[in-house]
Amino acid sequence: MNSINVLHYDAFSVQPNQGNPAGVVLNADDLTEAEMQSIARSVGFNETTFILKSEQADIRLRYFTPGHEMNLCGHATMASMYALKTEGLLPEKETVWIETKVGILPIEFQNAEGQLTMKMKQDHPQFISYEGDVDRLASSIGLKRDDLDFSMPIVYGSTGIWTLLVPIKGLEHFDRMVPDNAAFPDILTENPKASLHPFCLETMDGSSFMHARHFSSPYSGTVEDPVTGTASGVMGAYYLTYLNPEISSARFTIEQGQEMGKDGRVHVQVERWKETMDVYISGTAVFVKEFQVSY
Repeated sequence: MNSINVLHYDAFSVQPNQGNPAGVVLNADDLTEAEMQSIARSVGFNETTFILKSEQADIRLRYFTPGHEMNLCGHATMASMYALKTEGLLPEKETVWIETKVGILPIEFQNAEGQLTMKMKQDHPQFISYEGDVDRLASSIGLKRDDLDFSMPIVYGSTGIWTLLVPIKGLEHFDRMVPDNAAFPDILTENPKASLHPFCLETMDGSSFMHARHFSSPYSGTVEDPVTGTASGVMGAYYLTYLNPEISSARFTIEQGQEMGKDGRVHVQVERWKETMDVYISGTAVFVKEFQVSY
């Protein structure tokens, strides 16, 4: 058995043990894919990021859940870039480029009232209609059909990772949600590996615009994601596509994680162009601790 040091950062929060935890492994070039998967399984967080050298960008990131590799992960990117920047391991410039499985993406570093923040561009948004059984869908998260808000469409969305966006009538329903993750693939017939992202336009914090939870695909080896960067980006594109199609841009904050005791905030910016949209999320992170795992 080998052992390796893992850095624990919490993304989308300035408070340790809030937001969304991610493991960060530096200098991972000598690890095999199987070893990365084994390490991620031992770490047990929703994502662990492995930092590698890149011939095409400033740095290369690979993301693993305990169950499989992900093409992109918002909170793990935030954690990784915060780690690299604060450790002095990135070029001294405001924008760096990261190589991921969805392409080469820019990360812009900003200083907001003395707090280091990262602005991350995501993949161009895609949407697919949900044609499945709505009653079974509601039941799979412990709700009833009447709890869903049919003034907004149920659709699959992706800015790098597919999730099903499920509009909910209000906050009162979120505490009652209990996911049956194993049931998701049979219900999500168009996209059986997708996660579920219930959301509403009622919020706990008056400065937030949307409230959400995020239930994982059963293939990922996790149940719920505290604060989800990729799904929050999708929500920005969803807003311009379905809720306010007359405007060309939007900026707002999404709150998530409160039901898990992991309060977090994701700032979303979307710009509409003729054929597509540019989607950005912004947030920060905080170092929690360093620990070792065997693999």
